[in-house]
Amino acid sequence: SDPATATTELFVSGRVCLLGEHSDWAGGFRAAEPSICAGRCIVVGTHQGLHARVSISFGKTLRMTSTRSDGDGGRSDCVLPLDNPTALLREAQAGGYWSHVAGTCHHIVTTSVYADKVNSAAHGVTIDNYRTSLPVKKGLSSSAAVCVLVARAFSHAYGLACSTRDEMEMAYLGERTTPSKCGRMDQACAYGPGKPVLLTFDGDHLSVDPVDRVGAHLHLAVADLNAAKDTVAILCGLQTAYPRPTTAIHEGVHALLGHMNQAFVSAAVRAIAEGDVEGLGRVYVEAQAAFDLHAEEKVWGAKEMAQCSFFAEDRREW
Repeated sequence: SDPATATTELFVSGRVCLLGEHSDWAGGFRAAEPSICAGRCIVVGTHQGLHARVSISFGKTLRMTSTRSDGDGGRSDCVLPLDNPTALLREAQAGGYWSHVAGTCHHIVTTSVYADKVNSAAHGVTIDNYRTSLPVKKGLSSSAAVCVLVARAFSHAYGLACSTRDEMEMAYLGERTTPSKCGRMDQACAYGPGKPVLLTFDGDHLSVDPVDRVGAHLHLAVADLNAAKDTVAILCGLQTAYPRPTTAIHEGVHALLGHMNQAFVSAAVRAIAEGDVEGLGRVYVEAQAAFDLHAEEKVWGAKEMAQCSFFAEDRREW
């Protein structure tokens, strides 16, 4: 299709991982170590996210304005040179405020299947993120949402006609350019709010299956416990246990993110399909108990790591 010639309104949601946290990262090791179980998780997009207007700009640059979500309406601006991959990579690897934007741009203009089309165009892209309702650093994939927003903006500005899976892949490879070596789960925010999906991570292969059968209304309360979370520290801690376990603690982590996680996720999908709210609550209780048993602080690297913080006191209210 032709590149957009007018302003386009975009929205990218955050995401809540309902079950299977970090199994995306662990399942990625199957490419080198087939004995590791495939990762599986259930995610759903939030109604909070990034609101933006996208248009073509003069010159081969990305111009972006970002609005903070802390309520003060503060805005920041950046200009990134799309014809200078070295500068984009340097900005991405620095790990600063604009690193995820720069990382996604770098992937698109260097190694993506769309690189030739983007590089041959004489124009750039402007992204005005005029409203942000998604909290940052709360485990809701705010970083992945930024990467998906950039990928989607390129699709509109350059007429790339990207599918949702294409956007996810560009966002994932863009974020991997930054110090945050994430798994493939977070980019499922690209599917939008209120749409649960089942993701399976088998090495470099990702399968996406919409959870179409929902037998009852499920209301999840996501609570901010004012805890700290350092994704880089968590993933560095995980690195000690993979790809091959060398201690009993490592073996427990492999079991937790492997066959135990697969069983929990399968049970949760069945409960959701049957509208068995109490059964779903039991799955969460069992999954939390397994997490408490096997996820030692010295493995995960952060005492305040986000756990299943949306548990309700009365599981029947879900």
